[in-house]
Amino acid sequence: MTSPTFSHFEKPLFDFLKDLKQNNNKAWFQENKSRYKEAIVHPLQDFISAINTPLAKVSKHYVADPRVNGGSIFRIYRDVRFSKDKTPYKEHAACHFRHEAGKDAHAPGFYMHLETDKVFFGGGVWLPPPDVLYKIRDRIRSKPKEWEAVINNKTLIDVFGSIKGDSLTRPPKGFDKDTPHLEDIKRKSFFAIREEPVKLARSAAFFDEVLRTYKAATPLMRFICKAIDVPF
Repeated sequence: MTSPTFSHFEKPLFDFLKDLKQNNNKAWFQENKSRYKEAIVHPLQDFISAINTPLAKVSKHYVADPRVNGGSIFRIYRDVRFSKDKTPYKEHAACHFRHEAGKDAHAPGFYMHLETDKVFFGGGVWLPPPDVLYKIRDRIRSKPKEWEAVINNKTLIDVFGSIKGDSLTRPPKGFDKDTPHLEDIKRKSFFAIREEPVKLARSAAFFDEVLRTYKAATPLMRFICKAIDVPF
């Protein structure tokens, strides 16, 4: 379903990110704030507005909100309080279509991320809080056949290869070392992500490819929703 209002991102977005990498400081950003809005914010808003209706056909419970504050666009400002890296700005552009029941980036959602040399997009849940993470792990343990249907889904494998996410080195508390699918249970995040070169994001095929990729992630998204008892 090609959108009549959006198909791809333009060169100025990636040019801005490249320049920001070389000038990641407050003085430069303030001088280029209007450029940031034109090159980054407005195209992201166009993308989000365009995907609202087709995303609702994948699942009506994921929110595509083009507002700058409180919407689907990630803030460009980095939280440097606990980081050795004190550069003030993120050197990528991104948006997150989180579940209506979620409150932040740790909720299940569909994601889209743009860098100077690559883009990636897909769906899942990133570092969920302990109670949510336990429910996902417990459903894998209690419903192994259902989990196997996810990880063996042909479309999911064709598009993403496999489910990904950083893992613990040891079994989580309460899970035996002989539990089936232990390597998946050890994950701290669960996501299906597709990485592509920037040329795809700048091609007319991009919007349709993102939507096709979100659809391919639905077996994982449906499993996560069942695990945490929210509708898909």
